[in-house]
Amino acid sequence: MKKKQWYQMKVNELQDKLKVNPSVGLSNEEAEKRQYSYGSNILNTEKRTSILMMFLNQFKDSMVIILMIASVISGILGEIGDTVIIMIVVLLNALLGVIQENKAEKSLEALKNLSSPIAKVIREGRRIEIKSQDIVPGDIILLEAGDLISADGVIIESASLMIEEAALT
Repeated sequence: MKKKQWYQMKVNELQDKLKVNPSVGLSNEEAEKRQYSYGSNILNTEKRTSILMMFLNQFKDSMVIILMIASVISGILGEIGDTVIIMIVVLLNALLGVIQENKAEKSLEALKNLSSPIAKVIREGRRIEIKSQDIVPGDIILLEAGDLISADGVIIESASLMIEEAALT
């Protein structure tokens, strides 16, 4: 039998798997253990690629390589006009690729900055506020109107839930 993924499980199955009671939450000791095991609740960031490297990476695509070879062949055959046009198209393609990649990196950075710095959770039966980076698997997160969702999770209970997803798209 195929093992269920967490998003395929019912709430009570997840509670059993994560060893958590929704009314009590995790103990501080268990939360520390999980923090050590799973790490912080932050998006991993890779070192930003320089604009020059982004530009050079645009020339790794097989279609771009074929166009550059066609440009060289056109030049050898004396078709200077075709050579120039193909090279202009290749350079414009690379420039547009860099612009799009740069925008995507900035969007990801903006999304990271959007995340909520504080989260309300239940720990040891009490409602407390913690840094969102300290949320661990099994934490019961409490959300109220206007709150930003600071981690992946499963909805246990809701009343008139509405979510604005525009930031993700």
